[in-house]
Amino acid sequence: MDPGTSADVAALAKVVARQRAEMERLRDRAATTAVLERAKGVLMALTGCMPDAAQKELTRRAKDGNRTLLEQCWLTLGGLSRPDRPAATAPAPHGGTEPAPPAGAGSWATPPAGAVDLAEVLGHAGRDLVQVGSPHELAECLLEHLTPELGADAVMLYERLPEGGLGLIGHAGVDTTLAAQWRHVPPMTGVAALDALRSGEPRWLEDPATYSERYQLIGDAPERWPSRAWLPVPAGDTASFALGVLRRRRGPFTTRQRELLRAMARLSAGRLRAFDGPRERAADSVAQSVQAVFDALPGAITLLTPLRDASGQVEDYRIDAATPGAVDVFGRTGRHMVGSHLLESYPSVAGEPLWQGCLQALGTGVPFEGEPFAYQDVDDGVPVTATYSVRAAPLGDGLVVTWLRHDGTDRQEQRLADVQRLGNLGWANWNLITQEISWAAQTYTVLGRTPGRQPVRLEKLPGLAVPEDAGPLAHAIAGLVRHAHPFDVPFRVETSAGVRHLRMVAEAVTAPDGTPVEVHGFIQDLTAQRSAELALVESERAMLLQRGILQAERALATRLQHALLPLPSKPVQLAGLRVEVAYLPAQAGIHVGGDWFSAIELPDSDALFVVGDVAGHGIGAVATMAQLRFTAKGMVSTGSSLTGALARLNRLLLHSRDSQTTATMVLARYDPGERVLAWAQAGHPPPLLVRRGEVRYLDRPGGMLLGATGSPVYESAELRLEPGDRLLLYTDGLVERPGEGLDAGFDRLAEAVRAHGHGESASLEALLASMLADERRDDVCVLDIRMPAEDEPDGTGAAGGRG
Repeated sequence: MDPGTSADVAALAKVVARQRAEMERLRDRAATTAVLERAKGVLMALTGCMPDAAQKELTRRAKDGNRTLLEQCWLTLGGLSRPDRPAATAPAPHGGTEPAPPAGAGSWATPPAGAVDLAEVLGHAGRDLVQVGSPHELAECLLEHLTPELGADAVMLYERLPEGGLGLIGHAGVDTTLAAQWRHVPPMTGVAALDALRSGEPRWLEDPATYSERYQLIGDAPERWPSRAWLPVPAGDTASFALGVLRRRRGPFTTRQRELLRAMARLSAGRLRAFDGPRERAADSVAQSVQAVFDALPGAITLLTPLRDASGQVEDYRIDAATPGAVDVFGRTGRHMVGSHLLESYPSVAGEPLWQGCLQALGTGVPFEGEPFAYQDVDDGVPVTATYSVRAAPLGDGLVVTWLRHDGTDRQEQRLADVQRLGNLGWANWNLITQEISWAAQTYTVLGRTPGRQPVRLEKLPGLAVPEDAGPLAHAIAGLVRHAHPFDVPFRVETSAGVRHLRMVAEAVTAPDGTPVEVHGFIQDLTAQRSAELALVESERAMLLQRGILQAERALATRLQHALLPLPSKPVQLAGLRVEVAYLPAQAGIHVGGDWFSAIELPDSDALFVVGDVAGHGIGAVATMAQLRFTAKGMVSTGSSLTGALARLNRLLLHSRDSQTTATMVLARYDPGERVLAWAQAGHPPPLLVRRGEVRYLDRPGGMLLGATGSPVYESAELRLEPGDRLLLYTDGLVERPGEGLDAGFDRLAEAVRAHGHGESASLEALLASMLADERRDDVCVLDIRMPAEDEPDGTGAAGGRG
């Protein structure tokens, strides 16, 4: 090339680079300004502040959170709550409508005989999805759970791209070639996945004769996967991801299968947001990790990220990492090239085989390697002609482009040295006939010896080991030298940096008669691995010790609890009422809770009923429970009103040794003469009344939980009991369930009471079995109070009770 022409190209490339950098700066500034104004508007609407105050508040939050102003703006906008979408009928892909599933906890379709309950399937899937670390792992996890339920054979996950098309981010059950062919889907009509994202509703492709005319099929011809489903993965009011499930079996998806797929799409939303939210930062993190590796590598290697236009075509590449040996037309090397564009750094690449090869590697996922070519380089000021070839290999969404220099011997030696350095090992060779010894430079480093010193003879090598390991190493060497037995032996050596854990692997080269004539092998430093193993063992030992302490504490607290809360073996009679008590400890964890009850007859023949729940677990909670239980009984027995007793108990907690303890409680006093139940509560769930088959919760009088404030106000209410009435006092463990609100728990309890009858046929044991089918995470305490019907016998074996 003419030198003048080269200078013109370089000058032109510099101008293009400056203009492009300025355009990107202006574009970023405009985008940041728009986001900032939106975030300011949100703060102004929420707090009523002025624009300047809103910007100062955003700046303060960003500084306190160690974030950029733009990141803080996105966090503010992302914190807005979105309205729930109303239930509606969904348009079916072939023109009809599909009824939305009924609302409520019981909306699952009844599974066919032998089928696993959907809640159980989703429970297993949810636990597994939490562990996935990438969209590909997510697709594999979904396929694993969907295959036994609906015969799924493949899963594909697409993300909506800024230009409107789709990008494949994860797949399972699809071969690599097919995935590469459908890596990018342009924004065109007739694509079921795009149709599902635009409408926000699933597309069920169940009849090949119908859907093959309407849709362009992602994946393959309809004969391979006759039935398919494409579902939008919900994210508020919009969806950015599409989940595709492909089956080799024919026929429609059943109602149960459709419900399962919708639920799986909802489960996947959180994981995909976790992948998507920090994607740019994750990409930067990956590039930084690659750059850290590149810094230690020889040769010319770059990491390129494709830059696409609105139509999805690659128009340039951004250099995200480069080795120190990479150099562009401006003379920049290594890290100084990061952030620039390929056509700026190498303008002559456009239209050349390398450009086409990069596009081919991106499209097919198959590495591209160009033909060798001669190139004149400058080494220490001397022109040197060398043979190179360029290789482009896909890495995630980008490419690793390597300029390979074809110098056979040097390249092989460099590769061997790199392997030894990265593996922290060094090779060694002992000639048993000539007594020649050769060590790699890395061998000296591993053994902690000064490079250049005389290598150690094979039989003297055990002298470097600590005394405890010298014997096994010497025995292994003797077996190798005498009988050609290869060995793999760990040993330790003392160095100036401390004890190192090493491993030696060696074998013998033998003469035709079997006599060993040469020994070669390697020595590897495993200190870091061994230290991690020892730390793990120590951690496990500490965990076992801590668990033993906690179990001992649980046993002590359980004995205290049983001593303080004696349970009657059968229902008791108090003031003409039949009272049954149930206490069930938590199944999860090893701590004892602070749930308690009292059911006693007062001196004036009234009856006192109390149910309480102390926050926390363990011996402290049991001690606070005992204090509240006996104090409440004593106060009411000596004439205190219910509200007065609650106020005094509140002061007692506030001035206790642990002033942070809180508790809830419901107090009820029954007058058998008037058949009136007076009651008060402190932050406790409302009692449940069953009267003549009707189930309802009592309206709670005012009352803050105990220990929360120094000036609470407690009110009381009255209820006249009628023959046949049933009243349940209980702690929150009866209605709480992970992932469910309290209102839903109250609804479940009311429904369970209706389902298990009322009056004499009602069974507390059956009610508890229905409500607590799953693992209990908290203690449960229940007082079942019933007024016998006028023609109903007492059904108890005691005339009175104390608790």
